[in-house]
This record gives sequence, C-alpha cells and structure tokens, in this order.
Amino acid sequence: MTTLLHVAVSPRDARSHSRRGAQLVLGQLAEAASGLRIIERDLAATPLPHPDAGFVEASLMPDANRTDAHRAELALSEMLIAELEAADAVLISTPVHNYTVPSVLKAWIDLVVRPGRTFRGSPQGKVGMLADRPVLVVSASGGNFDGAHAQTDFLMPYLRYVFATMGIRQVEGIRLQNMGRPDAAPHAFNRFRQELADRLLLMPLVA
Repeated sequence: MTTLLHVAVSPRDARSHSRRGAQLVLGQLAEAASGLRIIERDLAATPLPHPDAGFVEASLMPDANRTDAHRAELALSEMLIAELEAADAVLISTPVHNYTVPSVLKAWIDLVVRPGRTFRGSPQGKVGMLADRPVLVVSASGGNFDGAHAQTDFLMPYLRYVFATMGIRQVEGIRLQNMGRPDAAPHAFNRFRQELADRLLLMPLVA
C-alpha cells in the first residue's frame, strides 16, 4: 500500500486554488495507486504553534540529557516527523504569500527540520537523516513566475533546500499562476492538467 502525506496550507477552503489543484492530483493518484492511504495534515484547520523557547531548548538538548518536560515539548514535532517518515510520497498544496511560504507552512518546517532527528551536523555541513522520497508541491499565486514581469521564485528553491537538508531531494512543483486575475483560472487549470500529463510528475509517487 502506498502512503501519501498531504500537507494542505491555504486558509481559503473551497475557494482555494491550491486545494483544488491538489484534489486533481489526488484523483489521479487514486486511479493509479490501488489502496492509496492518505495522511491529511491541514495546517489551516489545525494551525501549528511556532517554536518557542521551550521547544528550542529541548530540540538542541542531547537526547540522553532530555527530561520528561523536554520530551513533552517535542511531542508535536515527533508526531509530525512520524507522519513524514510513514509517507512514501508527499503532496504540499500551498498559496504563495509575499513571494514565499505562508507562515503556517514555515511553522511545519520548523517543527520537522530538527538537529539530531531529521538532520545531523558534519564537518561538510548538514546531513539528512530521512530516506529520500518524492515530493510534489502544488502552488497558487496571484502573480506569475514566467515571461514578462515575472516575480522571483523564492518558494521552490527554499523548499528544495529545506527538504534536501533532511535527505529528501526529489522535490518537483507545478504552479497555478496569475490567479489574481478573474479570467485566469480556466487557463491556469487547463495548463495545470496538461502539465500533470506531459511531465509525468505523478509516476514516482505511485511507483
């Protein structure tokens, strides 16, 4: 059985373009992968706390020195990392906020990218401790990242770097662009469907 972790980010529920795109992906996966199991982590429905002093202290403490209080501080982080470890593939559906990841997605990242747990230090830099697996990012933005007057893409390079820190390097993305224009959605979704078919991005997710 293939297990997929879906991290949904947008607060706009049924009006969300990224969530609609994710449903198209999930529909194709359900047809291609018999018995697909989906772990839903909805960051809008259940927002995560941002790291506080207690979490930072516990995360930097050597495991042998941690008290029960330290482990309680890390309990949510451990649950989120366990979801990631259980997944054969990851789907992230997110809007682009101010050129990069929304704060709720950053909170998820800060809770799963942990020293001694998902990466370790070395003389050559950080070394990921998780097994590699495919990640597909469905993003929706009011502006565009292609052609004339394109915005700078801070979202995908950042996500690729963050996941690589944990050892996950198969990170691909499909964009829904210019969604700030009322007439853009039909064209954007047609292009989205075509890109799903042409680039075969889903093949690693169901292999």
